[in-house]
Amino acid sequence: MPHYAIQTTVITCLGLVAAALAAIGPTTNLNIVNAVVAPDGFPRSTVLADGQFPGPLIRGNKGDKFSINVFNALTDKTMERSTSIHWHGIFQQGGTNYEDGAASVTQCPIVPKNGYQYDFSVPDQAGTFWYHSHVGLQYCDGLRGPFVVYDPEDPHQSLYDVDDESTVITLADWYHLPANKVPVPFNADSTLINGLGRYQGGPKDSPLSVVNVTQGLRYRFRLVSMACNIRYNFTIDDHQMTIIEVDGVNVEPLVVDSIQIFSGQRYSFVLEAKQNVNNYRIRAEPREILPVFGDGAPTGFRGGINSAILRYAGAPAEEPTSHQSPSVIPLLETNLHPLENPGAPGGHHKGGADVELTLNLAQVVKPTGNVFTINGVTFEPPSVPVLLQILSGSTKATDLLPKGSVYTLPSNKVIELHIPGHGIAGSPHPFHLHGHTFDVIRSAGNSTYNYANPVRRDVVSTGNTSDNVTIRFVTDNSGPWMLHCHINFHLNTGMAVVLVEDVEEIAIEAVPKDWKALCPKYEHFNSPFQE
Repeated sequence: MPHYAIQTTVITCLGLVAAALAAIGPTTNLNIVNAVVAPDGFPRSTVLADGQFPGPLIRGNKGDKFSINVFNALTDKTMERSTSIHWHGIFQQGGTNYEDGAASVTQCPIVPKNGYQYDFSVPDQAGTFWYHSHVGLQYCDGLRGPFVVYDPEDPHQSLYDVDDESTVITLADWYHLPANKVPVPFNADSTLINGLGRYQGGPKDSPLSVVNVTQGLRYRFRLVSMACNIRYNFTIDDHQMTIIEVDGVNVEPLVVDSIQIFSGQRYSFVLEAKQNVNNYRIRAEPREILPVFGDGAPTGFRGGINSAILRYAGAPAEEPTSHQSPSVIPLLETNLHPLENPGAPGGHHKGGADVELTLNLAQVVKPTGNVFTINGVTFEPPSVPVLLQILSGSTKATDLLPKGSVYTLPSNKVIELHIPGHGIAGSPHPFHLHGHTFDVIRSAGNSTYNYANPVRRDVVSTGNTSDNVTIRFVTDNSGPWMLHCHINFHLNTGMAVVLVEDVEEIAIEAVPKDWKALCPKYEHFNSPFQE
C-alpha cells in the first residue's frame, strides 16, 4: 500500500515565505487576491489563489463532494478583476454543468468583493486534474493550481510507495508583464517548476524547487502542465519514468525517458529512486511552435533555467552536476492505451459515429491584431452565458450566441470530430474539451486510425500541416461544453467553440439562486456607474 506521508516545503522569495503545494479540500475556501511575488527573482503584481503560486493543492477522494467557496478580493486594475474557476478535467456529471466555471458559457464571472460556492461531486473520477481562471488571460497572471482526486482502490497502487502533496510537479510559463500587456509572440520570461525558477540574466541565486526522494522507494509523481502557451519536453537526469495515468485516465504502464507535455495535460508516472545518493536535474525545456506566435521561452538550462532538483536523502544541499542524455524512449501518444474499458465508442471501424464534424482552424490578420477562426468564425464571449440563454428559452444553434460558434448535439450519440492541422501560426494547438474525455483515434504525427485501444484523455495536440487529429466521445453529459485551444492567448483571440449537448435536458435543469445572482452583479460591475 502507498505511504501517504505529509511533507511541506517552505520557500522564501524576497522575504515572502509561503508553503509550496499546501493541501486543502474537499470542503474549503479559496481567496483570490492580488500579491507581489518574485518566483524567478523578478517582482510583479499577480492574481493568486490564497496568495501563493501555484495555488494550493485541492484534494479529495473518489466519490467525494467538493464544496469550494471562492471569494474575489481583487483590486489591481491593471489586470482582470472579475474571476471564475474552471475545474479542469472534472466532468460535472449529475447535473452540475453550471459549476464548470467557464465564464460566458456556464456562468457570469464573480465580481470583486463577492463570492460564489462551487458544489460538485466526483462519483466516478480519480486522477490528476487542475484548476484555473477562465476569464480572459487571468490564469497567465497566476491563478492556477493542482487538483487531485485519490482512489483508495487504485489499480496501480502496487507499483508505488509514495503518493502525496510532495509528489505533485507543476510546470508553468511565467511572464514579467501583466498578460494583457505581453506582446506577440507571447514569449515567456521563465519556466517555473512547483512555483520556482530563473530567467536569463536574472539572479543566479534565485531558488529552484527541490523534490525530495529516499533511495529504494517508488514515487508516483503527478505532472501537471499549467502553461498558458508553451509545450515542454520533461526529463529527469539518469531516471526513467513509467506512465500510469493520462488526464485522469489509468493507462497500461509505459516506460519512457522523456515526456512531451502540452498546456492542460497531465501525466502520472512512477519513478524508482534507485540511483546513487546525489542531486539530479529535473528539466522542462520549452519546445518551439510555429511563428507568428513564437517559441515561448528561452531554451536550454544554462544558469539553472527551465529546471528543478531531484534530491536523494543524504545528498548535499547543492545544485546538480548531472548531465542530460539523449532520449531513446520518448513518449509517443500512440503507445498509450487505457487500462480499463479500452476501445473507441461506435465500433472499431470507420464510419461508426452518429455525427461527424470537421473543425477547420485558421488565422485572420486584422489591423487591430491577429485572430483565430474555427470554421470561419472567431469566438467572441457573449454577454449572456450560453447556459443562461438556454435556460431563458433559446434552444436552437441559430438562436444561441455567439453566432456560428455554438453547435447543438443530440444526446447519447457517438460524435467524431476531425481537427486538421493546416500548419497555421501557433501550431501545434492543444485542444481541450470540457465535460468529457475522448478517444484519440488518430493522433498527431500519425496517419493511421486506432479504434481498438486509443488513448483516452481531455487535451490533445492538433499537430501540424499533414495531421488530421480525430477524436470520438459519447454525448452522455448534458451541458454547454467548451472546446478550445488551451494556449490561453489563442483562446483569448477566438480559438473556441461551444458544443451544446442535450439542449432539451439543459432547458429544464434547476440552478442555484446564487448562480442566478452572478449575472446581475457582473452587469452592474461592468456598467459606467460602477463604484
